[in-house]
Amino acid sequence: MSDIEPIDPSKALELYLDDRSGNLSRSSINSHRSRLSTFVDWLDERDITNLNELTGRLIKEYQIESRKEGDWAPATEKSMMDTTRVFIRWCESIEAVESGLAQRVQSPVVDDTDNARHEELDSQTAQSVLENLERYHYCSRAHVTLAVMWHTMARCGAVRSLDVEDYNPDERYLQFKHRPDTDTPLKNKTKSQRHVAISESIADLLDDWIENKRPEVTDKYGREPLLTTTKGRIARSTIARYAYKYTQPCRHDGTCPLGRDPKTCEATNPSNSSTCPESFSPHPFRRGSITHWLRSDVPSQAVSSRADVSERVIEKHYDERSDRERMEQRRAYLGNV
Repeated sequence: MSDIEPIDPSKALELYLDDRSGNLSRSSINSHRSRLSTFVDWLDERDITNLNELTGRLIKEYQIESRKEGDWAPATEKSMMDTTRVFIRWCESIEAVESGLAQRVQSPVVDDTDNARHEELDSQTAQSVLENLERYHYCSRAHVTLAVMWHTMARCGAVRSLDVEDYNPDERYLQFKHRPDTDTPLKNKTKSQRHVAISESIADLLDDWIENKRPEVTDKYGREPLLTTTKGRIARSTIARYAYKYTQPCRHDGTCPLGRDPKTCEATNPSNSSTCPESFSPHPFRRGSITHWLRSDVPSQAVSSRADVSERVIEKHYDERSDRERMEQRRAYLGNV
């Protein structure tokens, strides 16, 4: 223990995040900050102001108490403890904790059903949502945003990153570019850069948006975002709000599976739309769209390139087709060979 140097847990966390910022995306850095801040706060509540005092027993107490008080699901506990282990290993490298401590951080083993999220927006619901937007909110910011998300299978950050110049109306495609220096990094950095073809209907929608509805503003870097508010580039929180709001069944098909009265339901208040049990966050748009393309017999390799996700990850986390569906699709494909 004599060769380790005193350091405050909060200071160590900031140094860790600064060090990792060179090889992790911004969203990953934010995830690490969120998970590790829980651990640092737990230490602070116990007046542990020097990481030198950290032991395997303390880490186990943190895990057990957080599991009980935080009601961690197995997958949540695994991600929290895996990130904690990575942090402790880094602390070993700067001589902030005793060597070998990271090996004592235990993470639960979870099977695929625990470790994968399976919430998806099915194609029928997505079609209902987009038809409602086209009929009653045509070319609104919400309509354009959600239509592009569904059609391209792109992540929120990628959709947000688009500039007007990234849209080619003549050849009908969108170009995704990694621009971390001006606040629009892509998930897999330059590997995420790609051209994505769009349909004629999406191109028409974007033409109308740019010509008639898009606020002519630039962001603080002088760029012209494709999706703008009057204050600049659209925010992730705004995209999330649109997703939650317009996937509420009472909005797109006039029914409520829970039997609530939309006039009195608190979830119909735009600021509370995320509390509706039947609404969806942005990520299920991506999962549902990927599954829709796979069910439409688009090869997984093409979906992989378009959605910027490996075929292995598609199979494990995104493909919601049943084994029977996959068999029948293979049968139909082989029958045509």
